[in-house]
Amino acid sequence: MNAATPLFGRVALIGVGLIGSSLARVIRRDRLARHIAVAARTQRTLDAATRLKFADSTSLDPAVAARGADLVMICTPMSAYAEIARAIAPALKAGAIVSDVGSVKAPVARDVGRALPDGVHLVPGHPIAGTEHSGPEAGSAELFEGRWCILTPAAKTDKGAVEKVTELWRRAGSTIAVMDALHHDRVLAITSHLPHLIAYTIVDTAAQLEKDVQSEVIKFSASGFRDFTRIAASDPVMWRDIFLSNREAVLEILQRFNEDLTALQRAIRQGDGKMLEETFRRTRAIRKGVIAAKQA
Repeated sequence: MNAATPLFGRVALIGVGLIGSSLARVIRRDRLARHIAVAARTQRTLDAATRLKFADSTSLDPAVAARGADLVMICTPMSAYAEIARAIAPALKAGAIVSDVGSVKAPVARDVGRALPDGVHLVPGHPIAGTEHSGPEAGSAELFEGRWCILTPAAKTDKGAVEKVTELWRRAGSTIAVMDALHHDRVLAITSHLPHLIAYTIVDTAAQLEKDVQSEVIKFSASGFRDFTRIAASDPVMWRDIFLSNREAVLEILQRFNEDLTALQRAIRQGDGKMLEETFRRTRAIRKGVIAAKQA
Protein backbone atom coordinates (compact mmCIF):
# COMPACT_ATOMS: atom_id res chain seq x y z
CA MET A 1 0.00 0.00 0.00
CA ASN A 2 1.29 3.46 -0.91
CA ALA A 3 2.49 5.42 2.13
CA ALA A 4 0.24 8.32 1.12
CA THR A 5 -2.89 6.12 1.02
CA PRO A 6 -4.98 6.09 4.22
CA LEU A 7 -5.01 2.69 5.90
CA PHE A 8 -8.54 3.18 7.18
CA GLY A 9 -11.62 5.21 6.38
CA ARG A 10 -12.76 5.69 10.00
CA VAL A 11 -10.76 4.95 13.14
CA ALA A 12 -12.41 5.00 16.56
CA LEU A 13 -10.20 5.55 19.60
CA ILE A 14 -11.88 4.55 22.85
CA GLY A 15 -9.87 6.45 25.44
CA VAL A 16 -7.27 9.09 24.65
CA GLY A 17 -4.78 9.13 27.48
CA LEU A 18 -1.05 9.05 26.79
CA ILE A 19 -1.14 6.11 24.35
CA GLY A 20 -4.47 6.85 22.68
CA SER A 21 -3.72 10.52 22.12
CA SER A 22 -0.23 9.71 20.84
CA LEU A 23 -1.67 7.26 18.32
CA ALA A 24 -4.28 9.85 17.30
CA ARG A 25 -1.47 12.32 16.62
CA VAL A 26 0.31 9.75 14.43
CA ILE A 27 -2.87 9.03 12.48
CA ARG A 28 -3.48 12.75 11.99
CA ARG A 29 0.13 13.57 11.07
CA ASP A 30 0.47 10.78 8.51
CA ARG A 31 -3.14 10.84 7.30
CA LEU A 32 -3.65 7.18 8.10
CA ALA A 33 -7.43 7.60 8.34
CA ARG A 34 -10.01 9.88 6.77
CA HIS A 35 -11.91 10.31 10.05
CA ILE A 36 -10.80 10.00 13.68
CA ALA A 37 -13.65 9.41 16.13
CA VAL A 38 -12.88 9.67 19.84
CA ALA A 39 -14.83 8.39 22.83
CA ALA A 40 -13.94 9.10 26.47
CA ARG A 41 -15.52 8.99 29.92
CA THR A 42 -15.59 12.75 30.49
CA GLN A 43 -16.49 15.80 28.45
CA ARG A 44 -13.30 17.42 29.69
CA THR A 45 -11.22 14.79 27.87
CA LEU A 46 -13.30 15.15 24.72
CA ASP A 47 -12.87 18.92 24.85
CA ALA A 48 -9.10 18.40 25.08
CA ALA A 49 -9.15 16.11 22.04
CA THR A 50 -11.01 18.79 20.08
CA ARG A 51 -8.70 21.56 21.29
CA LEU A 52 -5.61 19.54 20.40
CA LYS A 53 -7.09 18.91 16.94
CA PHE A 54 -6.66 15.15 16.76
CA ALA A 55 -10.38 14.28 16.73
CA ASP A 56 -12.88 14.81 13.91
CA SER A 57 -15.81 13.77 16.11
CA THR A 58 -16.24 13.03 19.81
CA SER A 59 -18.76 11.21 21.98
CA LEU A 60 -19.23 10.03 25.54
CA ASP A 61 -20.76 6.84 24.06
CA PRO A 62 -18.18 4.37 22.67
CA ALA A 63 -20.83 2.82 20.41
CA VAL A 64 -21.32 6.15 18.64
CA ALA A 65 -17.59 6.40 17.94
CA ALA A 66 -17.38 2.75 16.84
CA ARG A 67 -20.33 2.85 14.45
CA GLY A 68 -19.03 2.43 10.89
CA ALA A 69 -15.38 2.27 12.02
CA ASP A 70 -12.87 0.19 10.10
CA LEU A 71 -10.64 0.05 13.19
CA VAL A 72 -11.62 0.40 16.84
CA MET A 73 -8.65 0.84 19.18
CA ILE A 74 -9.38 0.38 22.90
CA CYS A 75 -6.99 2.58 24.89
CA THR A 76 -8.55 2.49 28.37
CA PRO A 77 -7.56 0.79 31.62
CA MET A 78 -8.14 -2.94 31.26
CA SER A 79 -10.91 -3.09 33.86
CA ALA A 80 -13.14 -1.25 31.36
CA TYR A 81 -12.55 -3.66 28.45
CA ALA A 82 -15.50 -5.99 28.98
CA GLU A 83 -18.00 -3.15 29.38
CA ILE A 84 -16.65 -1.35 26.31
CA ALA A 85 -16.76 -4.52 24.21
CA ARG A 86 -20.40 -5.11 25.12
CA ALA A 87 -21.22 -1.48 24.33
CA ILE A 88 -19.58 -1.36 20.91
CA ALA A 89 -20.53 -4.87 19.70
CA PRO A 90 -23.94 -3.93 18.22
CA ALA A 91 -22.41 -0.93 16.39
CA LEU A 92 -19.55 -2.79 14.69
CA LYS A 93 -19.78 -3.36 10.96
CA ALA A 94 -18.79 -6.62 9.29
CA GLY A 95 -15.06 -6.71 8.62
CA ALA A 96 -14.19 -4.19 11.34
CA ILE A 97 -10.96 -4.67 13.25
CA VAL A 98 -10.85 -4.31 17.04
CA SER A 99 -7.47 -3.86 18.72
CA ASP A 100 -6.12 -2.50 21.99
CA VAL A 101 -2.96 -1.17 23.64
CA GLY A 102 -3.09 -2.98 26.98
CA SER A 103 -0.02 -4.33 28.77
CA VAL A 104 -1.60 -7.74 29.46
CA LYS A 105 -2.81 -9.79 26.50
CA ALA A 106 -4.28 -13.12 27.65
CA PRO A 107 -7.46 -11.58 29.14
CA VAL A 108 -8.30 -9.65 25.94
CA ALA A 109 -9.78 -12.69 24.19
CA ARG A 110 -11.98 -13.29 27.23
CA ASP A 111 -13.02 -9.71 27.97
CA VAL A 112 -13.30 -8.45 24.38
CA GLY A 113 -13.28 -11.38 21.98
CA ARG A 114 -16.31 -13.13 23.47
CA ALA A 115 -18.48 -10.03 23.04
CA LEU A 116 -17.64 -9.37 19.39
CA PRO A 117 -20.00 -10.49 16.63
CA ASP A 118 -18.99 -12.85 13.85
CA GLY A 119 -17.13 -11.17 11.02
CA VAL A 120 -15.25 -8.76 13.32
CA HIS A 121 -11.50 -9.35 13.68
CA LEU A 122 -9.70 -9.08 17.04
CA VAL A 123 -6.00 -8.19 16.86
CA PRO A 124 -4.71 -7.48 20.40
CA GLY A 125 -1.61 -5.30 20.62
CA HIS A 126 0.81 -3.77 23.07
CA PRO A 127 3.03 -0.82 22.12
CA ILE A 128 5.92 -0.95 24.57
CA ALA A 129 6.27 2.78 24.98
CA GLY A 130 5.23 5.34 27.51
CA THR A 131 6.17 7.90 30.12
CA GLU A 132 5.07 8.58 33.68
CA HIS A 133 2.67 11.24 32.37
CA SER A 134 -0.97 10.64 31.49
CA GLY A 135 -3.88 12.37 29.79
CA PRO A 136 -4.44 13.67 26.25
CA GLU A 137 -2.03 16.58 26.70
CA ALA A 138 0.82 14.14 27.45
CA GLY A 139 0.68 12.48 24.03
CA SER A 140 3.34 12.74 21.35
CA ALA A 141 3.43 11.53 17.75
CA GLU A 142 7.06 10.46 18.35
CA LEU A 143 6.26 8.24 21.35
CA PHE A 144 6.41 4.95 19.43
CA GLU A 145 9.48 5.62 17.29
CA GLY A 146 12.20 3.01 17.76
CA ARG A 147 10.02 1.00 20.16
CA TRP A 148 8.56 -2.49 19.97
CA CYS A 149 4.90 -3.21 19.43
CA ILE A 150 3.80 -6.78 20.20
CA LEU A 151 0.71 -8.25 18.54
CA THR A 152 -0.96 -11.38 19.94
CA PRO A 153 -3.67 -12.44 17.45
CA ALA A 154 -5.19 -15.92 17.66
CA ALA A 155 -3.93 -18.38 15.07
CA LYS A 156 -7.17 -18.20 13.05
CA THR A 157 -7.32 -14.39 12.92
CA ASP A 158 -7.77 -12.93 9.44
CA LYS A 159 -4.29 -12.29 8.02
CA GLY A 160 -5.41 -9.11 6.27
CA ALA A 161 -6.56 -7.65 9.59
CA VAL A 162 -3.23 -8.50 11.24
CA GLU A 163 -1.35 -6.93 8.32
CA LYS A 164 -3.33 -3.68 8.62
CA VAL A 165 -2.68 -3.34 12.36
CA THR A 166 0.97 -4.22 11.75
CA GLU A 167 1.24 -1.48 9.13
CA LEU A 168 -0.38 1.06 11.45
CA TRP A 169 2.25 0.50 14.13
CA ARG A 170 5.05 0.30 11.57
CA ARG A 171 4.10 3.74 10.27
CA ALA A 172 4.12 4.98 13.86
CA GLY A 173 7.80 4.01 13.96
CA SER A 174 7.57 0.74 15.85
CA THR A 175 9.19 -2.62 15.23
CA ILE A 176 6.60 -5.39 15.26
CA ALA A 177 6.75 -8.76 17.00
CA VAL A 178 3.98 -11.38 16.99
CA MET A 179 3.75 -13.88 19.83
CA ASP A 180 1.40 -15.98 21.91
CA ALA A 181 -0.58 -13.96 24.47
CA LEU A 182 0.47 -16.05 27.48
CA HIS A 183 4.12 -15.85 26.46
CA HIS A 184 3.81 -12.07 26.14
CA ASP A 185 2.37 -11.80 29.63
CA ARG A 186 5.18 -13.85 31.16
CA VAL A 187 7.88 -11.81 29.38
CA LEU A 188 6.30 -8.49 30.38
CA ALA A 189 5.93 -9.65 33.97
CA ILE A 190 9.73 -9.50 34.31
CA THR A 191 10.59 -6.66 31.91
CA SER A 192 7.87 -4.21 32.95
CA HIS A 193 5.44 -5.31 35.62
CA LEU A 194 7.88 -6.42 38.33
CA PRO A 195 10.07 -3.27 37.96
CA HIS A 196 6.98 -1.11 38.42
CA LEU A 197 5.91 -3.13 41.47
CA ILE A 198 9.39 -2.72 43.00
CA ALA A 199 9.38 1.01 42.25
CA TYR A 200 5.99 1.52 43.87
CA THR A 201 7.16 -0.45 46.92
CA ILE A 202 10.45 1.45 47.37
CA VAL A 203 8.80 4.85 47.03
CA ASP A 204 6.00 3.81 49.39
CA THR A 205 8.59 2.63 51.93
CA ALA A 206 10.22 6.07 51.75
CA ALA A 207 6.81 7.71 52.16
CA GLN A 208 6.27 5.87 55.46
CA LEU A 209 9.61 6.83 57.03
CA GLU A 210 9.82 9.32 59.86
CA LYS A 211 9.23 12.87 58.60
CA ASP A 212 12.82 14.08 59.14
CA VAL A 213 14.28 11.09 57.28
CA GLN A 214 11.61 11.30 54.57
CA SER A 215 12.47 14.92 53.80
CA GLU A 216 16.17 14.06 53.47
CA VAL A 217 15.40 11.10 51.18
CA ILE A 218 13.66 13.53 48.82
CA LYS A 219 16.29 16.25 49.24
CA PHE A 220 19.27 14.00 48.57
CA SER A 221 17.69 11.74 45.93
CA ALA A 222 20.44 10.30 43.75
CA SER A 223 19.78 8.91 40.29
CA GLY A 224 18.59 5.53 41.63
CA PHE A 225 15.78 6.83 43.81
CA ARG A 226 14.99 9.53 41.25
CA ASP A 227 14.47 6.87 38.57
CA PHE A 228 12.28 4.81 40.89
CA THR A 229 10.08 7.84 41.59
CA ARG A 230 9.67 8.41 37.85
CA ILE A 231 8.35 4.86 37.35
CA ALA A 232 6.19 5.07 40.47
CA ALA A 233 4.51 8.22 39.12
CA SER A 234 2.78 6.16 36.40
CA ASP A 235 -1.02 6.04 36.16
CA PRO A 236 -2.21 4.19 39.32
CA VAL A 237 -5.48 2.96 37.76
CA MET A 238 -3.71 1.51 34.74
CA TRP A 239 -1.15 -0.29 36.88
CA ARG A 240 -3.76 -1.57 39.32
CA ASP A 241 -5.46 -3.23 36.36
CA ILE A 242 -2.19 -4.60 34.96
CA PHE A 243 -1.28 -6.37 38.20
CA LEU A 244 -4.76 -7.81 38.65
CA SER A 245 -4.99 -8.90 35.01
CA ASN A 246 -1.56 -10.56 34.99
CA ARG A 247 -1.55 -11.80 38.56
CA GLU A 248 -0.36 -15.37 37.87
CA ALA A 249 2.69 -14.38 35.84
CA VAL A 250 3.54 -11.50 38.19
CA LEU A 251 3.28 -13.73 41.28
CA GLU A 252 5.49 -16.37 39.65
CA ILE A 253 8.20 -13.84 38.78
CA LEU A 254 7.82 -12.12 42.16
CA GLN A 255 8.46 -15.45 43.92
CA ARG A 256 11.68 -15.94 41.94
CA PHE A 257 12.71 -12.35 42.70
CA ASN A 258 12.09 -12.89 46.42
CA GLU A 259 14.32 -15.98 46.34
CA ASP A 260 17.10 -14.06 44.59
CA LEU A 261 16.72 -11.15 47.01
CA THR A 262 17.01 -13.54 49.96
CA ALA A 263 20.23 -14.93 48.49
CA LEU A 264 21.69 -11.41 48.23
CA GLN A 265 20.57 -10.65 51.77
CA ARG A 266 22.42 -13.78 52.97
CA ALA A 267 25.55 -12.80 51.01
CA ILE A 268 25.60 -9.35 52.62
CA ARG A 269 25.07 -10.81 56.10
CA GLN A 270 27.84 -13.38 55.61
CA GLY A 271 30.24 -10.95 53.93
CA ASP A 272 30.25 -12.98 50.70
CA GLY A 273 31.79 -10.37 48.43
CA LYS A 274 32.49 -12.90 45.67
CA MET A 275 28.81 -13.76 45.28
CA LEU A 276 27.81 -10.08 45.25
CA GLU A 277 30.41 -9.16 42.63
CA GLU A 278 29.45 -12.10 40.38
CA THR A 279 25.80 -11.06 40.55
CA PHE A 280 26.59 -7.44 39.76
CA ARG A 281 28.79 -8.45 36.81
CA ARG A 282 25.92 -10.52 35.34
CA THR A 283 23.48 -7.65 35.73
CA ARG A 284 25.94 -5.19 34.22
CA ALA A 285 26.14 -7.37 31.11
CA ILE A 286 22.34 -7.29 30.81
CA ARG A 287 22.39 -3.50 30.96
CA LYS A 288 24.98 -3.38 28.18
CA GLY A 289 22.67 -5.60 26.11
CA VAL A 290 19.76 -3.20 26.64
CA ILE A 291 21.91 -0.30 25.44
CA ALA A 292 23.15 -2.29 22.43
CA ALA A 293 19.54 -3.05 21.48
CA LYS A 294 18.83 0.72 21.60
CA GLN A 295 16.17 0.27 24.28
CA ALA A 296 17.87 2.47 26.88
